[in-house]
Amino acid sequence: MNTALWIVASLLAAGYLAGGAAMVVLPKERFRAISRNQHYVDEFSPGFITALGAVKVAGAVGLVLPAVTGIAPALVPVAALGFVLVMTGATTVRIVRREWRNALGDLVFVALSGFVAWGRFVPEPFL
Repeated sequence: MNTALWIVASLLAAGYLAGGAAMVVLPKERFRAISRNQHYVDEFSPGFITALGAVKVAGAVGLVLPAVTGIAPALVPVAALGFVLVMTGATTVRIVRREWRNALGDLVFVALSGFVAWGRFVPEPFL
């Protein structure tokens, strides 16, 4: 179980870090132009997109770094739970926009983040 949690957390962290960094570094128009299926950015301000990217980068770091360093490893499930909330919001936006395929993809991220949160809170917590 511990190995599965590490693998899922690492993959989530890599994905959120890449996506979040692009949101922080690129202007909204450039991010929209190079990102397939990211039509949701049309609904939000450039500041919101940058802030969301910063949240994703911070959460990605929080999924792995505390456990690796041994400094405040209890933050790992908290970061995963934060991503459950963020991706629930993302799923809601996709549903409102009737982007059903993307909503299903977001639900996969909700499930994986929930798995890491549950796994680190209950069966395999960092003590």
